[in-house]
Amino acid sequence: MLQINPPLNELVSLAKKGLHELFGVEATHLAAAPGRVNLIGEHIDYCDGFVLPFAIERYLVIAARPNDTMTARVASSLGGEPVELDLTQLQEPAEPKWVNYLRGVIRGFQDRGYEIKGFDALIVSSIPGGAGLSSSAALECAMATLLEGILGVSLELKEKALLCQKAEHNFAFVPCGIMDQFASTFGKEDHLVMIDCQSGEPQWVPFMNRDLTVLISNTMVHHELSDGGYALRRKHTEQALSALGKASWRDVSEQDVLTMWDQLGDPVNRRARHVVGEIARTMAAAKVLEQGDFQALGPLMAASHDSLRDDFEVSCAELDAMVNIARSIGNEGGVIGARMTGGGFGGSTVTLCEASAASVIAKKLASEYLLQTGITAQIFASRPARGAHLLEWEK
Repeated sequence: MLQINPPLNELVSLAKKGLHELFGVEATHLAAAPGRVNLIGEHIDYCDGFVLPFAIERYLVIAARPNDTMTARVASSLGGEPVELDLTQLQEPAEPKWVNYLRGVIRGFQDRGYEIKGFDALIVSSIPGGAGLSSSAALECAMATLLEGILGVSLELKEKALLCQKAEHNFAFVPCGIMDQFASTFGKEDHLVMIDCQSGEPQWVPFMNRDLTVLISNTMVHHELSDGGYALRRKHTEQALSALGKASWRDVSEQDVLTMWDQLGDPVNRRARHVVGEIARTMAAAKVLEQGDFQALGPLMAASHDSLRDDFEVSCAELDAMVNIARSIGNEGGVIGARMTGGGFGGSTVTLCEASAASVIAKKLASEYLLQTGITAQIFASRPARGAHLLEWEK
């Protein structure tokens, strides 16, 4: 029941082989970027909060070779015809939609004055799409890293992450915060990425305890964040902050929200309660991690999920079922805590657990989830992994 993460070198081999089969060329540049999960701190990256994600051991790899033209030919191993991009023009959103993540990143380099010449590229990924694991951010960060390699430049990590976030805003039309791109860019083995979303500064938080791992359970209920649900929640938080008369959510207390509860009205008041509470929970989580008190994460993860379910209303029956199964296993079964992760409306849960019990826990999660929902979940374990990087660079 516990899926094995495909080794990165296996993805590289598939990408190189696919590039040769499709375009008849050998790869000269290879870039990889990971997906991410968030241990705690959901829907507050666009509210000046703190978030605590990590890069996962699931990657998206792009194999490429310059082609001496001004046309980029890009294809995915998932199928479909290669898409051609005219690099003599500034990139603009167009069909097919999935290529807009790439167009947006290319445009970010163009806006910085870089002349990008043609290349052939093939994309291979082990990150489940629509699972709340930031496959889109991985696509953006891998493309940005690939362009660094092709151009022979190196952007500051923060600049690269922000370039990718802007691509998602302006080309995929998802008003995401900075967490996904920062986690994929700043990921580091055995470390979480604590991001201060007010200052935009990340710092690494050690997660060295090899006796622990995180089970990522894809409920196989897929979501589409550009359908308005995400944007509406963000609008609610903006309305709440305006009504509270504060410059930043970091200046808002729980008492401020309770005092204005009736004036804020439902559901804006509940959205505000989630934001204030989740910021406090994430700060508390960072503190207990510093102290090595992993058991204390359990109640914080539980409260986070309940708030996302009841106040922010971004959970769903399937996510709740997976979390409740993990809770029923409990500490005696090796489970420390569980919650939904990602934007919600489907996607995945994270279960912090003892590594020695991971296989047994995964089997229980899968069997009970199938019994309750009729859906076969995809479950794998991951510890914090390396962020976006070039795998090979031959000039």
